[in-house]
Parts: sequence; structure tokens; C-alpha cells
Amino acid sequence: MPIDVTKDTIQSTIEDNDIVVLDFWAPWCGPCKGFAPVFDKVAGENPDVTFAKINTEEEQELGATFQIRSIPTLMIFRENIIVFSQPGALPEAALTEIIGKVKELDMDEVRKQVEEQANAQG
Repeated sequence: MPIDVTKDTIQSTIEDNDIVVLDFWAPWCGPCKGFAPVFDKVAGENPDVTFAKINTEEEQELGATFQIRSIPTLMIFRENIIVFSQPGALPEAALTEIIGKVKELDMDEVRKQVEEQANAQG
């Protein structure tokens, strides 16, 4: 089952787990409520992945930190690097496919690309 993440636990959650899927949501958000069972089901099918929910009403600071403009928004970290970020609820098949692709990533190549982008930006 997904865990609830706060500003006090976000850093350790991302740092202490290989893959972290964050769901930014709010109690008043209809699409968020519709997406919750999909998120929970895919979480149950991927015990090797950490699924976490961030209530943007209670954690407005985290919403601002991650520049969340609409909810639900999904963000996936692998080895402390954001590898996916997209607003909107995803169908179950799409979420399952994305998680599969994240698991297959060559993280040495990803780190190299991140370093190249950082160098290019000065």
C-alpha cells in the first residue's frame, strides 16, 4: 500500500528507496479520487517499488517545491533522480508500462545525461 509523505519524510523516502512513485493529490479533487484505486492496485503489483501519496492541501510547501500546477500529478524518482513527471490521472496499463520502463533504465546513462545538462546550463 502507498505511504503518506510529508515535508519531514520526503527526503528520506526518496534517498532510501531505489524507485519512488509520488502521487500529488487533494481530497477535493475528483480525478484524484478516481485515480487512487489504480495507484493502489499498481502499488500492490510492484512490491519492489515505493508508492507514496502527497496531500497538496496539507503539504502546500511540497507542492510548491515540486512546482505542482495541477493534480493529480505523478512523479517518479529512481536513485534520487526525477525520471518521470506528468500531470493527470493515468490508466492502469499506462502506469504499469511506465513503471516497467523506469525499472529498465540504464541509470549510468541517465546520470551522464543529467551531468551533461547541468554542464550545458553552466
